[in-house]
Amino acid sequence: MGLLDRFSKRGNGSLDRGASKDDERHLREFVQTRAGVEAYVEPQTNVTSMTVVLIAADGEWTRRRVTDAATMRKLGEKWKIPVYDAARTGYPQRMRDWSERNKR
Repeated sequence: MGLLDRFSKRGNGSLDRGASKDDERHLREFVQTRAGVEAYVEPQTNVTSMTVVLIAADGEWTRRRVTDAATMRKLGEKWKIPVYDAARTGYPQRMRDWSERNKR
């Protein structure tokens, strides 16, 4: 692999890896172990694949890659959680509050 090969675009049009089974497993576990979880789908960029942020009722959150918005909406139906378009709705204040309280 050449030096610039690591910066070439992947098949998904972004520079990083796509979603994996580990990503889905992490998201499922987050939903199963927290109350009031909502999903916020983030658009793909030139640098990152499409991602989703799951936010619990207390504001705790996690971010992982997803294959596409349709897949995340199907998972939302299966897991019985609402799925929002982050570019349209933004993020709830509780997420920012939780991040502020839990700075490392």
